[in-house]
Amino acid sequence: MCIILYTYTMMMMYTMMMMYTMMMMYTMMMMYNMLMVYMLMVYMLMVYMLMVYMLMVYVTFMAPAMVIFLTLLAPMIWLKHKKFPLATKTAVKLSFYISLALLTLNCSTHSWAINLSHSWLTLNSSLIPVMIQFDMYSLMFMTVAFFVSWSIIEFSIWYMSADPNLNAFIKYLLIFLMAMIILVSASNLLTLFIGWEGVGIMSYLLIGWFHGRNQAAIAAIQAVLYNRIGDIGFLLAFCWTMKELMATNLDFILTFPTPTPILIALITAAASKSAQFGLHPWLAAAMEGPTPVSALLHSSTMVVAGIFLMIRISPTLMQNQTAMTICLCLGALSTFYASTSALTQNDIKKIIAHSTSSQLGLMMVAIGIGQPHFAFFHICTHAFFKAMLFLCSGLFIHSLNDEQDIRKMGGMQHLLPMTTTSFSIGSLALMGTPFLSAFYSKDAIIESMNTSYANSAALLLTLVATAFTAVYSIRLIFFVSLNHVRSINPMIMFNEKDNIMAVKPIARLAYGSVFAGLMIFHTLIPNNPVTHTMPTNTKMMALIMTITALIFAYDLAKKSWTSPPHNPTNPKLLDPSMYNLITHRWWSQNLLNSAGQTILFTIESFVLKNKATGLMDLQKLPIRNIQLSQSGMIKSYLATLFISLALALLLII
Repeated sequence: MCIILYTYTMMMMYTMMMMYTMMMMYTMMMMYNMLMVYMLMVYMLMVYMLMVYMLMVYVTFMAPAMVIFLTLLAPMIWLKHKKFPLATKTAVKLSFYISLALLTLNCSTHSWAINLSHSWLTLNSSLIPVMIQFDMYSLMFMTVAFFVSWSIIEFSIWYMSADPNLNAFIKYLLIFLMAMIILVSASNLLTLFIGWEGVGIMSYLLIGWFHGRNQAAIAAIQAVLYNRIGDIGFLLAFCWTMKELMATNLDFILTFPTPTPILIALITAAASKSAQFGLHPWLAAAMEGPTPVSALLHSSTMVVAGIFLMIRISPTLMQNQTAMTICLCLGALSTFYASTSALTQNDIKKIIAHSTSSQLGLMMVAIGIGQPHFAFFHICTHAFFKAMLFLCSGLFIHSLNDEQDIRKMGGMQHLLPMTTTSFSIGSLALMGTPFLSAFYSKDAIIESMNTSYANSAALLLTLVATAFTAVYSIRLIFFVSLNHVRSINPMIMFNEKDNIMAVKPIARLAYGSVFAGLMIFHTLIPNNPVTHTMPTNTKMMALIMTITALIFAYDLAKKSWTSPPHNPTNPKLLDPSMYNLITHRWWSQNLLNSAGQTILFTIESFVLKNKATGLMDLQKLPIRNIQLSQSGMIKSYLATLFISLALALLLII
């Protein structure tokens, strides 16, 4: 409000000054009729127009940037009121329109990047500021995040209406969103770390929302522990920049070559937050939280934070071939493993969760081949259909009385036609079906891999993962939507027409899943891209892999059908031998268990047995000295206290 009043006052002052100047010029013109007066009048008019333009830029960028945060904080006034959830939804909706206006102006100028800085701490000669930057990446991400969060919060009001702590749940979602906005708009490592830790803390609270369920508490702890590994890497990079460069500003840091160990530390931070291979188990376990939490975490917020960090530091990553190779191989392995895990999973939410991990791996692949803008493009398109898939799965689970096994679903096209249609659109978009949102981003990444000098093994893993994506997407549609209901639980009759707050957000996200890719493509990608020549067989590779995967998907769905088989003695109807090796977590369990057993055996053999005795002997002498000082006499304790105070005073003086 103060900014708006200040801007309004300044514009009024400029207008009054200009009117007074024009009147004076008109009087002089009437008196002297000189050409110089005309020229001076035109000059003053140009100066006035420039001042007004600068003020409009200030109003359009600086004021709305602060208005966004004030708008998000406004519902906190009614925190205890029953209207708080609706007020929060309205605040996020208004923030979306404000960010959309900012993005529109940014796209029209192609050059605006507003920086806000505030000095927070001074250490010796180092100044540590809090810095916010509004550029194309941050504004685009904010617009998508606000749109998706608006839909999720509106859905949450209906989905969590029976929860007595609904206001607290909505408050956590709002704080989570604000932390993510701080992260994506940060232009220095300190501000980025504040948002980084904010989303980590709020994810712990949201994943463990159902406090009475043991698995939810375990999943929340698991998410925290895996993210702490990444935090260590982030802090190592932060300390190195402070020691060597005496600065935290990203624009300044990226002008210097960064050592490979520091880049590996940042890649580790991104891998833990974005659930790359090796640090991925927390992502599937996070499904123990409420469905709106899964939709928010896995669409446009926390899980893409690591990828966004890689996009921010991509200029210095591209100067280090080792770091690029690590990103490429890590992303290819992650997308292949996650898509493999999703093939035979039966929990609908965990299938979608593994698909999220697979798409995050594809984004990391884009970073590894030097195409960060394609990775960001896929972040934006992925947000729409992934959030919609989770919300649709929430409605299916609710209608089937909390049944999450897709083998016990079916026939949803009759019970929930609108939701089933949206679910099918989301699954087709996830596959990369032409002219849906993910087609533009996934196809761009795969084509860039084909035309780059990428590792052949990484390329093969990515193409196979793309095929597997089509397999489990069609499997989802086949089991959930088609044929008849196979659930033995009593069904809850759900009328879509009577529950607008549940269906409207899904429909809104469905429109985004169809049209967002084309709109963002013309906004984000340069107007005159470099033309690449590509052989026809290479160009058709993604389409060939998708069609091949559709055939396998149809075969898998037929052989895995769980209706009572006509020939019960034939086990292949329920357990196809060709899919045994890719049973969920078969590889990961053996790998992780073997690694854990090896580490424990090493520690036990070489540390506990050989070194433990020496450590005990080293501690005996300090323990004896401490025991001598603990005489039990009050006089000794008082003497020690006064001597310590005297020494402290001498040091101060």
